[in-house]
Amino acid sequence: MLAALLLSCFSLPSFSHTLPPGPAAFIAACAPDSPGGGDGDPVRAVPIAPSRSPGAGSAIQWGRLSSDSIRFLAIMHGFRWATEAGTRAGGFGYGSGYQRSVENLHGWADGDPFYVNYVGHPMQGAVAGRLFLLNDRRYGATEFGSGSDYWKGKLRAAAFAWAFSEQFEIGPLSEASIGHIQKDFPQQGFVDHVITPSVGLGWMIAEDALDRYVVLPVENATTNKYVRLLVRAGLNPARTFANVVDGKAPWYRASRAGVLAYRAAPARTFSADRAAPPEPLKPAPFEFTVAPDFRQFGGGSCVGGGAEAAYRVAAELQMVLDVNGCKLTGLQKNLSGDALFYQVGPRWTPLPTSKWSPYAHVLFGGVKITHETMYPDKKTIVEAANKNLDPSLAYTLHDQYTSREETSGVAFTAGTGVDYKLNDALAIRVANIEYLHTSAASLGGLSYSSGLRVTTGLVLRLGTW
Repeated sequence: MLAALLLSCFSLPSFSHTLPPGPAAFIAACAPDSPGGGDGDPVRAVPIAPSRSPGAGSAIQWGRLSSDSIRFLAIMHGFRWATEAGTRAGGFGYGSGYQRSVENLHGWADGDPFYVNYVGHPMQGAVAGRLFLLNDRRYGATEFGSGSDYWKGKLRAAAFAWAFSEQFEIGPLSEASIGHIQKDFPQQGFVDHVITPSVGLGWMIAEDALDRYVVLPVENATTNKYVRLLVRAGLNPARTFANVVDGKAPWYRASRAGVLAYRAAPARTFSADRAAPPEPLKPAPFEFTVAPDFRQFGGGSCVGGGAEAAYRVAAELQMVLDVNGCKLTGLQKNLSGDALFYQVGPRWTPLPTSKWSPYAHVLFGGVKITHETMYPDKKTIVEAANKNLDPSLAYTLHDQYTSREETSGVAFTAGTGVDYKLNDALAIRVANIEYLHTSAASLGGLSYSSGLRVTTGLVLRLGTW
């Protein structure tokens, strides 16, 4: 019933296959003074909340978080089942279809368009993270720029978003069990497993920055409830959606009153002699990197992308987890292929003394390479025999005119690069150059024993501001 109520107020999206509509539809449909927005509170000045103490009241409301998560899953899967013929045709269950969906995962791309993989799924990760923060008594009310507790809260939320994403992809209530999506071409890549939580974290941080530096100044400049409602809900779409799933008004904020009750706090002034001295320069304890990927591999090129997490374990030492994949290009006609890499290892990087941060690392892990051959004559025969098939189900015929072979092996990478600091939170990975050696066997007459990788990207540094 709650899902039906939500659907009546908001055109809810399928995060796997479509983008959410703008928040204007929700704003127009829902009353501005609905419960949960804080507008029943007495008029009072509410400044940005400081970081909450990590002492008392640190428990997660697991019961409510579980309910919110199930509700979010029901909304997404319900929309998928109602609108996607392929999902309904795939059926539901944990037998061979589910097993094949999990075992069939390989490579990077999954056949979805760019906006689904790199906008829709990150928003899914951001909504899942927001649901966690709404139920986090310890760090849920921390605000952008409020100190280390803010980053701790966001990392906890990102970890939950990753777990939620894995459940949505291959868990008991997932695309693998409801519709058996990954068992068929081309929904086999790992892109969503990496992009959903990592870019979702960036999405949450971007919304927090907008809330601090755009939404709050607008609220301080006007008491018009509709203007406040529009900027709160419209500039934080993932937070807005999570608030509704949690049963709150879309413009809800844990750190300040609702759009009617909020009043700007008096400006605080500090004398020059009381100004705190600048903190000494310190390295980031945690870094996220998202980067496009270009390799010379298997006698040709391999183009894709990936994500990297780096945790500082000592002053000049990080532990790095890197997951990336790419599509093989330059193969012979009717042959396609992809590669997936997953590695971990130490990275040396000196303490920052300037905007430039060089580094060197060695990574160990695995590689999985897949080739697929398409037989045009068979395709013609199969399509002729199934000419009355619903076009939306044409992908189910793919295995009848293709064959696949794969190889796996141990992968070793040695690389070096340099980052350029833009500010305390962001850096550009100017260049990363790596040599790869693998134990993978040749495939289709092509050797995948070694390769060269070049990347550039954006580095998010946590805990430095």
